[in-house]
Amino acid sequence: MIATEPNWDLYRSFLAVLQEGSLSGAARSLGLTQPTVGRHIDALEQSLGLSLFTRSQSGFIATEAAHALRPYAETLASTSTALLRAASGMKLGEDAEIKGAVRVTASEVISVEVLPPILAKLRASHPGITIELASSNRIENLLRRDADIAVRMRRPEQDVLVARRIGNIDLGFHARRDYLERHGIPHTWQELAQHTLIGLDREGARARKFLPLFGELADGHYSIRSDSDLVHLSSVRAGLGIGICQVRLAQRDPALVRVIPDLLTIPLDTWLAMHENLRSNPACAAVYKALAAGLEDYVNGR
Repeated sequence: MIATEPNWDLYRSFLAVLQEGSLSGAARSLGLTQPTVGRHIDALEQSLGLSLFTRSQSGFIATEAAHALRPYAETLASTSTALLRAASGMKLGEDAEIKGAVRVTASEVISVEVLPPILAKLRASHPGITIELASSNRIENLLRRDADIAVRMRRPEQDVLVARRIGNIDLGFHARRDYLERHGIPHTWQELAQHTLIGLDREGARARKFLPLFGELADGHYSIRSDSDLVHLSSVRAGLGIGICQVRLAQRDPALVRVIPDLLTIPLDTWLAMHENLRSNPACAAVYKALAAGLEDYVNGR
């Protein structure tokens, strides 16, 4: 039984020590002093009646109890930041300017290549909105409020999410025009296999999804392998060989040419999702509307 319920500051320090592995690292990340973080850990252990860390010269080693409590501390952290974002976006009057922070998550390529002009247009209309952009190919948990709005390449499954289908973002093989002038344009899988290719690094779930389409390319000559879509795009632009990238992005660059479009088109079913509780938040609603319009323009080539 816990004598007194620990406050959030103790859990925040606990999570920081878990993430940083030391009191000094946690203190730097939190902007606190090392003794303060140490007192927080001691107070939390005393309050919970658990040993959370083994102290050693190399740092703090988390116990099994600490690992078991970690997801709950992470949920507290996500909820705390989500609460602050929600509070910052509440409009006080009908004529008040929309203000607040909205956390958006999207893939690396979408974050770097597609969203910035959409967000610039949004900011011109709503300069009081701050975007926290989590650029990652990992799917963030909207129910846990790791993000407010997500651009996803598959249909959201949770019923409590507001979801809007944007359309298909097509992927295809592309190369620089000067590369094709030197090496020729492939028209079949067999001809493509003779070219210099840009491929995936590890045969993980994503690689296994694509490799069956390639067939004879598995043993081809690769100039570079990477699991980063941004690396693929940059490598195609640099002329390192033939690789896969978004068709709409390639169409923006006159130096890029699509090859064997009749043999390979990979459609990415693209959705915009938001927790339904955020529909009444003016800042989130404004960002959701702007992203939907901008992404639909992108998908449709406008």
